[in-house]
Amino acid sequence: MDYKGLVKSLDLPAGYSPPTELAHEDIRARAISRADLDDDVRGINASLEIIRRTRGGGWPAEAVTADFNYVDLVWHELEFRDGNSFTYAVYDADRHYLGCCYLYPMGRRTPLTEKLLDYDVDVSWWVTPDAYDRGFYVKLYIALRRWASDAFPFKKAYYSNREIPDVPGA
Repeated sequence: MDYKGLVKSLDLPAGYSPPTELAHEDIRARAISRADLDDDVRGINASLEIIRRTRGGGWPAEAVTADFNYVDLVWHELEFRDGNSFTYAVYDADRHYLGCCYLYPMGRRTPLTEKLLDYDVDVSWWVTPDAYDRGFYVKLYIALRRWASDAFPFKKAYYSNREIPDVPGA
């Protein structure tokens, strides 16, 4: 069967409320909102190359404007509210913006294939160049592995970044 173009909805229990805040060691993530606009625009625009290299995909194609990103953040807020996807702005313990992480339904970011049908969620992330240099790319991957299994009802997560850290036990 050809699964191209199909998106597998997130399978969430009735009445499920996703966490709006997540913490792991010195990483804090919160459901992204319009309040993150300035940090997010600066972060994205400073990170175009590293996002392409580590996360892959076609976004962002170019630097983003505040107006463009505002619409994107509202979309993420609505998706979060409706349980269609979960996007988090990520900060360190000192409230410095690090980047974003995404929990999307299978097929939205990564084309759905028969091999990917067994996965419940497509997890991806990016961090700023400074955060990458400080080790937060790997730290966020470790945090995401914990959150996807402990804070969400997902049984099997697919990590779709182009660059997956080699972490023992992960």
